[in-house]
Amino acid sequence: MGNRLSKIYTRTGDEGMTGLGDGARVPKDHLRVEAYGTVDEANSAIGLVLAVPNLPELVRKALTDVQHDLFDLGGELCIPGARTITAAYVTRLETHLDFFNDPLPPLKEFILPGGGPAAAAAHLARTICRRAERICWSLAREEEVSSDVMVYLNRLSDLLFVLARVLARQDSGGEVVWRRS
Repeated sequence: MGNRLSKIYTRTGDEGMTGLGDGARVPKDHLRVEAYGTVDEANSAIGLVLAVPNLPELVRKALTDVQHDLFDLGGELCIPGARTITAAYVTRLETHLDFFNDPLPPLKEFILPGGGPAAAAAHLARTICRRAERICWSLAREEEVSSDVMVYLNRLSDLLFVLARVLARQDSGGEVVWRRS
C-alpha cells in the first residue's frame, strides 16, 4: 500500500463536490456519500462502545471485527459496482448474535436506550446503523447496491441491540424497561 494522504486538505471539495472511489465526482449530499458517510458514523459510534473501560473481551473482539467489516462495507459503497460484503459476513454476525443472545432472558417489554455508558453507546451505534440501512435502501432504489449490504446492516443493528442488553446487565444489572403511560 503506497502513500494514502500526504496532505490532509486538498481543497477539491470546497465547492460541494467529492470524489468516489472510482474517481467520479458527485455532490457531497449524494445518496451514495450519505450512505458511506453514515456507515462511517456508525463505525465511530462503535468506537465509543470500545472506548468504555472494562468491556468484556468477547464483546471487544466482536466489535473490533465489525469495525473492520464496516470499513469494507463503506469502501464497497464508495466504489459503484464493487462487491466486498458477502453472506459470510452476515453469517459471522448471526453467530455472534446467537452467542450473546442465548443466555439473555426473553424480552417481555420494550426497553429504553440506556443502562450504563457502554449500553447507551451500543444503543447509539444501533440507531446510527439503522439510519445507514435506511439510506442504503434509498440508494438501492436509484443505483445498484448489493443486498448483502442491507442484510449486514440489519443484522448488525440486531447485534448492537443484543450487546446493549448484555452491557446493561454488566453496567447496572439490567435494562431500563419502558413504562406505559
